[in-house]
Amino acid sequence: MSSSTHVIQVTNVSPSTTSEQMRILFGFLGTIEELKLFPPDDSPLPVTSRVCFVKFNEPESVGVSQHLTNTVFVDRALIVVPFAEVVFPGSANPIFQALLKMPPTVLSSAALPRFSSVCLCE
Repeated sequence: MSSSTHVIQVTNVSPSTTSEQMRILFGFLGTIEELKLFPPDDSPLPVTSRVCFVKFNEPESVGVSQHLTNTVFVDRALIVVPFAEVVFPGSANPIFQALLKMPPTVLSSAALPRFSSVCLCE
């Protein structure tokens, strides 16, 4: 299975899951360039579910990672889907672009200030 993207979105992640656990799990499938878990591990907010974005070095890892859909990790069945890499002018970070698309129920505005210095215009 071939994919043109290098990024996956993992939803239904248990609130007790850490970014290190996600890095270990998906690290078996390919070299990870970047991994972001939201809300982050150190979030003071109450967490009911997490979302993770993983950017692989090889696009083939995206296809392989989709086979982990419905795999129970910690206490929840993961949902893994390819995530289109969208680049806005002035930002080459697809993980940041994913943040912009997330529904407010998943990502609180408290996680956004660390990205406030990113300009979306040229």
